[in-house]
Amino acid sequence: MLREFSIEGAGFGLRRSMMGENLDTDAVDFLEVAPENWIGVGGRYGRWFKEYTERFPFLLHGLSLSIGAPEPLDMELVAAIKKFIKQHNIRGYSEHLSYCSDHGHLYDLLPIPFTQEAVMYVAERIRMVQDALEERIAMENVSYYAAPGQEMTELAFLNAVLEEADCDLLLDVNNIYVNSINHRYDAQDFLSALPTERIRYVHIAGHYDEAEDLKVDTHGAPVIDPVWKLLDRAYEIHGVMPTLLERDFNIPPIPKLLEEVGHIKTIQASHQVEEKYVLSRR
Repeated sequence: MLREFSIEGAGFGLRRSMMGENLDTDAVDFLEVAPENWIGVGGRYGRWFKEYTERFPFLLHGLSLSIGAPEPLDMELVAAIKKFIKQHNIRGYSEHLSYCSDHGHLYDLLPIPFTQEAVMYVAERIRMVQDALEERIAMENVSYYAAPGQEMTELAFLNAVLEEADCDLLLDVNNIYVNSINHRYDAQDFLSALPTERIRYVHIAGHYDEAEDLKVDTHGAPVIDPVWKLLDRAYEIHGVMPTLLERDFNIPPIPKLLEEVGHIKTIQASHQVEEKYVLSRR
């Protein structure tokens, strides 16, 4: 039996630089970390992390599974993640639909070729990880800047992998926006064609404007208005979903981060009010 995710509301990614901050459980509903950054960590960081996992629901968002790589899966890493999940009562694990290794780590998330062969290869590896963890995992739609060997669209590839692997989707709204500009497609059409029943939670983040037709996914800036509007549209299409703010550098003070988390909550609440109103009218 594969374990299901169990989270709700709005959260953000916890970073070590935030150690010592006093987070209010009313301001943030859940937190997320990369397991590679915390597995085996002891001392004051380990104690601090343990305290947080006792106060907040946690999710894991992996960095190095490298699901599309040509080399064998790192099952020792998967086993360590499984142990970490049980140790800290983690609510779910997600990874990137990409690869980052080939006889060593490449320190970047590279695009998997959009081909049917790649669909079958990646789906088999996702199933292996799910079987080993004994729980469903969510794969994130990633930003990419080239599409080598492309035989199908990004959307067709993503949906085919989700179906073949029978896994969940971590929906990254900013990545849809960035890719829609860089690869010239309609972001709302892409969003509408995703399977609602597979979306487990959402990422939202800022990016860098290299040029009018080139956006770079950085997680180093505030979320811009078009991305907030796309999140609003995602709730309209798929319903309100747990949503996490990502910020990896240029991290502002916690109160500033919580303003963006609060904006997520405001958008979520507006849709929940609309839903209640519709139900009351029936």
